[in-house]
Amino acid sequence: MRYENTSKLSEKGFRRLAGVKRTTFARMTEILKASEAAKRRKGGHKSKLSVEDMLLLALQYLREYRTYFHIAQEFGIHETMALRISRWVEDTLIKDGAFSLPGKKVLARSEVQYEVIQIDATETPVERPKRGKNFGIPERKNDTP
Repeated sequence: MRYENTSKLSEKGFRRLAGVKRTTFARMTEILKASEAAKRRKGGHKSKLSVEDMLLLALQYLREYRTYFHIAQEFGIHETMALRISRWVEDTLIKDGAFSLPGKKVLARSEVQYEVIQIDATETPVERPKRGKNFGIPERKNDTP
């Protein structure tokens, strides 16, 4: 679902879809728009999706754990672009500091007893071997097995 279509949703419906309140979504959008403007000033190209759609894409991935292929089909982009957008949104929000979680050491030293800890189980790219004759397993030089 594109961001334009979410205006029909109630506050509760929007939160069920995105996983955050509209006010939090608006704050995230401000941070991303500032970063997008800085990226464009450096010579970056304009994205096919709006900043709101990019944020909604990343939030839907984190909330539903659907594959990038399915999310990309919904937004009309390639799955690799969905992966890049999701990573850019996450990295930008973490760099800002307003939406980052404390590290493991802070949690371990804290006096507060946490009942729930969120584990990141997102998709990661597979490292594949390079092609070419210089890569791979070298041949044996002698005939002994």
